[in-house]
Order: sequence, then C-alpha cells, then structure tokens
Amino acid sequence: MLPIIGAVVGFLGSVVPQAMKLYQDKKDKEHELKLLDLQMKAQAQGFTQRLEEINVQADVEESKALYKHAEVTLSGVKWVDAALTFLTSSVRPIITYSFFGLYAWVKIAMYQREGDIVKIWTEYDLALFSTIIAFWFGSRSMQRFFKK
Repeated sequence: MLPIIGAVVGFLGSVVPQAMKLYQDKKDKEHELKLLDLQMKAQAQGFTQRLEEINVQADVEESKALYKHAEVTLSGVKWVDAALTFLTSSVRPIITYSFFGLYAWVKIAMYQREGDIVKIWTEYDLALFSTIIAFWFGSRSMQRFFKK
C-alpha cells in the first residue's frame, strides 16, 4: 500500500507544479490584457487631448490673425493717423447711435400718431433696451473681471 501511496504522491507532486504554471500563465495573460486595455484607453484619451490642444491652438491663431487684420497701420502723417484711428475706433458707436436715432425717430412718429406712450412701448421694446444695456455694461464688467 505504501508503494501505491508513494506513486500517487509522486504523480501529484509532478502535476501540482504544472497546474500552478497553468494557473500563473492564465493570471499573467489576464493581467496583460488589462494592461493593454488600459494602454489603449490612455492612448485614445491622449489622442483626444491632443486633438483638443490642436483645436485650441487653431482658435488662438485665428484670433491673433483677426486682431492683426484689425490693427491700424499708421502712416506717419498726423491727420491721416488721427482719422484712421478715429474711424476704426468709432464704427460700433456710430452704428449704435444711428440705430438708436432711427429707433427714436420711429417711436416719436408712432407717438405722434397714437398719442399714448403706453401703446407704443411694448415688451419687445423693453427686451431690446435691456439687451442693449446688458451688452454694453456687461461687456465692460467682463473685461474688468477677466483682466484681474
């Protein structure tokens, strides 16, 4: 009986290391798969991040080009430089004043026809004026806020 037990133990003794090798090999392959998956995710995220960086850089370059295009090239002649500076810095205010003048003219004409301020002042007028006020004063506030 002892020789049979010795044979079984000897046989199991040779099977156990092989079983451990198979188990370790399986775990190693699972680990490698997890690492490959993590590397692929990291690489995909890296590509996404790089693409985002490229888009941001393109936006910056576009803004620089727009500002460069909007710059006034001075000629060296005082009155020409003054005129160019005035014209480029006054486009928005002139357009704003022109539209406000046109709006006021239409409202005055409506008042002369209707004779009642309540009838000519609508919620659309309120929305228009609140939008304009919010734009002008809000942009100044944001400029001051972001300069800090």
